[in-house]
Amino acid sequence: MTQDEIIEMARQCGFERLGHDDCDLVCYPEEVEAFAKLVAQHEREACAKLCEGINDGTPYNQAIECADAIRARGNT
Repeated sequence: MTQDEIIEMARQCGFERLGHDDCDLVCYPEEVEAFAKLVAQHEREACAKLCEGINDGTPYNQAIECADAIRARGNT
């Protein structure tokens, strides 16, 4: 993830700028929790896509099962 992506996710979760610098952000505990969930979701999807890239096209492919299992972790 790039710094810009992280800052955008923080803004999506309600973090607000205190000054003119993107490094001065203020937030509430609920927003920190939402941010952590969003970052985890982003990372799970990146990992799942890596697994899908290993897909060898066989009918029973453990890489696809792995991708599905990674995505399913977000539903627990």
